[in-house]
Amino acid sequence: MAFNIAAQQSAQYLQPATPPPTPPASGYALPFSAGAYEDRLDDIRRTEYPQLFDSSTLDSGVEPRLKTVFLDHAGSTISSASHIRAVASELLTQIPANPHSRHVESQWTQRRIDHARDRLLEFLGTTAEQYAVVFTANATAAIRLAAEITPLTSDGEFCYTRESHTSIVGVRNLVAERGVKPRPMEFDKIDAVVAPGCGRGTSLLAYTAQCNFSGQRFPLDVADRIAKLYKSDENAAVGHAPWWVLVDAAARAASSPLELNKYKAGPDFVALSMYKIFGAPTGLGALLIRRSSVPYLCPKGYFGGGTVAGLAFDRQWQVYRSDIESRLEDGTLNFQDILSLHHALDAHSRIYGSIHSVASHTQSIVRYALQAMRELRHRNGLPVCEIYGHRDNAQFGPTIAFNVKDRGARHIGYAEVDRLATMAGISLRSGRFCNPGAAQKWLQLSASELMQHSSLGFVCGDDHDLIDGKPVGALRVSFGAMSNEHDIDVLIAFLRQQFCDYSLAKDAVAELSKSPGHAAQSSSSDNSIQARVERVVIYPVKSCHGWTVPPNMSWRITRHGLRYDRSFVIMRENSTVPMQQKQYPKMALIRPRIDEQKSILVLEAQGYSPLEISLRPKDLRLEATESQICGDRIQAVRVRSDHISSWLSSVLSVSCYLACEPRLLASDTAESPDGFAGKSFANEAQILVVTHESARQVEKWVAEDSASSANTQTTRISPMQYRPNVIVRSQGVGLPAIKPFEELNWSSVSIGKSKFAVAGPCRRCQMISVDQDSAQKLKEPYATLARRMRVDGKVVFGIYLNLADKHHLTLHDIPGIRSGALIDISSG
Repeated sequence: MAFNIAAQQSAQYLQPATPPPTPPASGYALPFSAGAYEDRLDDIRRTEYPQLFDSSTLDSGVEPRLKTVFLDHAGSTISSASHIRAVASELLTQIPANPHSRHVESQWTQRRIDHARDRLLEFLGTTAEQYAVVFTANATAAIRLAAEITPLTSDGEFCYTRESHTSIVGVRNLVAERGVKPRPMEFDKIDAVVAPGCGRGTSLLAYTAQCNFSGQRFPLDVADRIAKLYKSDENAAVGHAPWWVLVDAAARAASSPLELNKYKAGPDFVALSMYKIFGAPTGLGALLIRRSSVPYLCPKGYFGGGTVAGLAFDRQWQVYRSDIESRLEDGTLNFQDILSLHHALDAHSRIYGSIHSVASHTQSIVRYALQAMRELRHRNGLPVCEIYGHRDNAQFGPTIAFNVKDRGARHIGYAEVDRLATMAGISLRSGRFCNPGAAQKWLQLSASELMQHSSLGFVCGDDHDLIDGKPVGALRVSFGAMSNEHDIDVLIAFLRQQFCDYSLAKDAVAELSKSPGHAAQSSSSDNSIQARVERVVIYPVKSCHGWTVPPNMSWRITRHGLRYDRSFVIMRENSTVPMQQKQYPKMALIRPRIDEQKSILVLEAQGYSPLEISLRPKDLRLEATESQICGDRIQAVRVRSDHISSWLSSVLSVSCYLACEPRLLASDTAESPDGFAGKSFANEAQILVVTHESARQVEKWVAEDSASSANTQTTRISPMQYRPNVIVRSQGVGLPAIKPFEELNWSSVSIGKSKFAVAGPCRRCQMISVDQDSAQKLKEPYATLARRMRVDGKVVFGIYLNLADKHHLTLHDIPGIRSGALIDISSG
């Protein structure tokens, strides 16, 4: 298949539309390997995976329009429609029941569970004679169970390879409690480590069959190699080699036949998760235990319901069940998910024929993607993608980890690329993918560096994607049985249009703001210009709608920003992270209003009575809690009120409560007698400024793109969409005008008698594309900003201000700010 995205579909992914991607060089497309279902793949995607498409186009008689390009199959693949329908049908016609009972429905359920074990083993290329299937909650639970029942001795070791998933690395803490020494190692050192004479006790070797960072695959014959090493050793008389082998096959089993029967010894344990293979069920994993290893297992410490054949309440006596499955499966099994497994196996077989066909198909897809990504280059010949792995003749699965580089070979932050991909309708993964060893290897991160990053407050999963220009994570695309070349075409089009020939050192924003005729005209010698405040806005509750200060009112500035601005946050129960509009867009529908005479905050939402909240800390019932804003830990105080919590929970349809920083509410905030020097619950700085002229320019760009595309979004984008505290515009006709984006060159701002230093540009996320009146998630203006307004690889709009000399000011030294106020601007 050639590079053939239709213009309409290209617009769907990359709104506002851009010209269709240029076809790649000849010889780009790679034919599929021989398989059983490639010629039916388009029909399979439409009928079995309708969630990929815009539902309004599926039965329209024309080619359905893709809604999502899903490239995160290593995270979880997609469940098929026939699987889900079959599960629903069975639940509506049968009565699955607790298998511990003895009635008809219970016995039927137990038979289905037993049959599911056999069918899963058949899928994995083995039989019940070789392996037992112990159902668990997921692969992580299976790994932990394996570690618990391995008969380790204190003079043994726990060895785990570099590419191990975090769930395997975590075993080191578990075995340390038994006095067993953990030992990280490279996979190619296994033979030397496990050789006879190198250890004395009973040890456990654990490794991942397919690295979930790079996709590298590792052979499943390690247990066979160990068995051969100890075949003539005196330990053979005991019946088991001193090394036990645990294989995490969760990632590999989805796209490769395991064929466990072909190994004479085989791993002692194999861990799996069903959703990795079939998309659903998500609450079901399995631990395969080799039958020949069962007699040597360590007894479990805990036992639950269903695991014992006899038990005394008042004496330390119990008899475990004889079969290993019942002995290890504590409590009632997740029997509905096990029944779902039957339908998952049925659908997989009916759609794809066999796992061998899936393996052939996914290998073809990953080769196609690799060639496309490697050929994607800047005009100077340097590659756009830095790919980790897929070299040195190693075996790899359908997973590609990479980072994006600009034309000067500088890394572009992966979190920013992830955001842009999301806006383009592409679902991929970013971070370190729960694989610390592989991440350190490919990203060249030392343990001391990671520890230093942690001490600075950087945590895995936050937005700190580059530290001193060096990536601390990566991007990952991974493919499944239903992936096709068109998915890769869209990915390549996105990367080409966003990053080919892009330069961090010389980006469009900097060039625009410095271009001839664009810089502010000034009659003064200090590069200053005058403008006026068009509007002053505060956000009493973080991430809710803003409140515009009445034009005739002067609003107080404190040492922490505008008074009452982001003094409150809404928190989910049992969470330390404030709710944000990008995850909960309905927050935009909560409209605040401040009544200074009564000293109350009024929250309003359509269909609900107004909620009044006192702004006097002494009137609130408060309880200390902890919160995090952009990775920074701050002290928040919960407002204990069932009425307030109930109102917010009802409006937002999620259990939540209100929290505040009471020192920000105090009338003498500027004095801060207790030494408090925070910046409220704002993300990065005290005051956010946007200019009317810059907002108008973005609006024009959106209108231009919409006129030539399938984008139907309205082009009216108010400056309020950017959630500013202060909107600035040129003073008037006949006076020097502010140019779009020139604020990026400002060094200081004076509003009335208050002086502010510019802290830098405001980094933007998808939240600015939440319509503040309807709470609808849109593509604009973020999509346009992503293409036109990047500084150092980050999407920016507006600037942050901090009050100058705030630590030397008293309450009466700081004047207020009002609409119409004159602004003096200095550029540096």
